[in-house]
Amino acid sequence: MRTSLTAFDQIKSQSQFEANALKLFQYQYQQNPVYRSYCDLINVASSDVKKVTSIPFLPIQFFKSHTVSSQPNSATHIFTSSKTTGQVASKHHVHHIDLYIKSFEKGFQFFYGNIEDYILLALLPSYREQGNSSLIYMVNHLIQKTKHPKSGFYLENWDALTPTLQQLEKQEKKIILLGVTYALLNGAEKQKLNLRHTLIMETGGMKGMRKEWVRSALHEKLQEGYGASKIHSEYGMTELMSQAYSKGEGRFYCPPWMQVLTRSAEDPFELIGTGKTGGLNIIDLANVDSCAFIATQDLGKTNDDGSFEVLGRFDAAEIRGCNLLVV
Repeated sequence: MRTSLTAFDQIKSQSQFEANALKLFQYQYQQNPVYRSYCDLINVASSDVKKVTSIPFLPIQFFKSHTVSSQPNSATHIFTSSKTTGQVASKHHVHHIDLYIKSFEKGFQFFYGNIEDYILLALLPSYREQGNSSLIYMVNHLIQKTKHPKSGFYLENWDALTPTLQQLEKQEKKIILLGVTYALLNGAEKQKLNLRHTLIMETGGMKGMRKEWVRSALHEKLQEGYGASKIHSEYGMTELMSQAYSKGEGRFYCPPWMQVLTRSAEDPFELIGTGKTGGLNIIDLANVDSCAFIATQDLGKTNDDGSFEVLGRFDAAEIRGCNLLVV
C-alpha cells in the first residue's frame, strides 16, 4: 500500500484527494503506534472512518514527546523546530527524504513555476544557526537548483545583499528575497529600496527577536521599505512535508495534496465551516511516514475557495515556527 501513497503529486481532483486521504488514514492507523494509540484513546476505530471529516487529527504536541512514525527503520533525517529558552523542540523523523524533496519542489512549481528561472536570496539567520531545520534544507536545495552564483544565504549581511539586489534589479532578473520576518523588517528599516523584479516572501515569525506585528501593518512596512506591490508568504512547519503559499493579503493556498480544515476552539473534535475562526487542522498527504493528519496550535479560518488565513495562536501555545503573526 505504501508505494501507491507516495504518488501524492498525481492528485488532481477532490475525489482523488479524499480517496488518498482515507487510504493513508488506514495505513497510518495500522503502522503508526502513536497515532493508533491516540485513535484508541479517543475511541475511534478504523471501521468508524468512512469520510475525510471523520479522520482524527493528532495534536501537534505529540511531536514534542513521542516519535511519530509509520516506519520501523531508523530515520535518515530528524528535523527539529525552532525554539527559545525553556521550550521543547518538536522532532520530525523523516525516513525518505525524497518525499520531502518531491513535495517542496512540486509545491513551489505549482505556485511559481520552475525554480531554475529565479535567483533565490535567503535571509534566515536564526534558522541557519539551528542546523537541522527543514526550512533550511528546503531553501538550500532550491538555491542549488537555481544554478545561479548569486543565489545563497545572506544571513543579515546587508552590505553584501543590497548591492547584489541592485545589480540583479538592473539586469531585470527574476529574484526571490525570502526571509524570516524580523530579518526582512530589519532590512526595510535600514534602507529604502525600489525592487520591481524582486518577489518578497516572508516565512513568518519574529523568533523572539522583536515584538509581533499586526500582519497588515507588517506588510505595509515591508512594501514601503522594498518598493514591493505585494508581500508573499510561505506557511510550513517542522511536522509537515508540504507548504502553502500566499501571494498577498495573507491568504494561503495549498498544493493539491494538502488541505486545511477548521475545528472549534471550544470542542477540538468538532469541525466548523468556512469563515469561522478556530484551530487549523492540516491534511498533508506527502506526510506518508509520520502522520498526515495534524491539529496545529494556529488559529485561523478557511474560505470557500479552499484558501485559509492564520489569525494567531491559542493562548497557551508556545511561540515558534513559521507564521505566528496576528492579523
